[in-house]
Amino acid sequence: MSDKTIISIQNVSKTFVMGDVKVPVLHSVNLEIHEGDFVVIVGPSGSGKSTLLNLIGGLDRPTSGEIWFDSPDQKISGFSDSELTAYRREHVGFVFQFYNLVPTLTATENVQVASELSHEGMPPEEALNLVGLEHRVEHFPSQMSGGEQQRVAIARAIAKNPRVLLCDEPTGALDLSTGRSILGVLHRLNQELGKTVILITHNSAIAEMGTLCVHIGSGTIASKESNPHPVSPEEISW
Repeated sequence: MSDKTIISIQNVSKTFVMGDVKVPVLHSVNLEIHEGDFVVIVGPSGSGKSTLLNLIGGLDRPTSGEIWFDSPDQKISGFSDSELTAYRREHVGFVFQFYNLVPTLTATENVQVASELSHEGMPPEEALNLVGLEHRVEHFPSQMSGGEQQRVAIARAIAKNPRVLLCDEPTGALDLSTGRSILGVLHRLNQELGKTVILITHNSAIAEMGTLCVHIGSGTIASKESNPHPVSPEEISW
């Protein structure tokens, strides 16, 4: 973790408009994330945490407020569509609750799809080795467990060599033991490769492993706490 700010969120609000109906989801959110942070954003369903993650990842735009990446001249909230595409391709890796692997492709081929998108992508075999799946490179998703499929999804995200990993409930479909192993992979990528990890979850126990714990509710940040002594994934129970 460093003192360099990699994501700056300033007074961000988001309202979805469906016909004549306006649904406010986020209200005046402010958050600073430093490079190398392991951020855990905790909140119940409907609290706005997925919307916040989508805004950070450039999958959506805020209704008001500003989001900056890395430097004062990189205002994500002001990017054009093509600039957002380049930002997502070069700088951000996404990991979702459901693995979204292509069933007709092997683990290597699923990862290769992502690694070829980036100018600085890593070989698929290297990415799979980082998540402990060097023995599964030629297996199809149907031949792997849920935890292994999630590891492939993480390898696919990391193969672009992004600076930020955005993880949307990555343990939500997994049991405790498998979930811990997935958290262990993310923790290792954070510690060994220096990747900034932003993980959202409804599971408050996972907050204990974050260097920054953010609690969100009803579209606002209820609390932000630095954690000088994060616990290891093996110590987490739920």
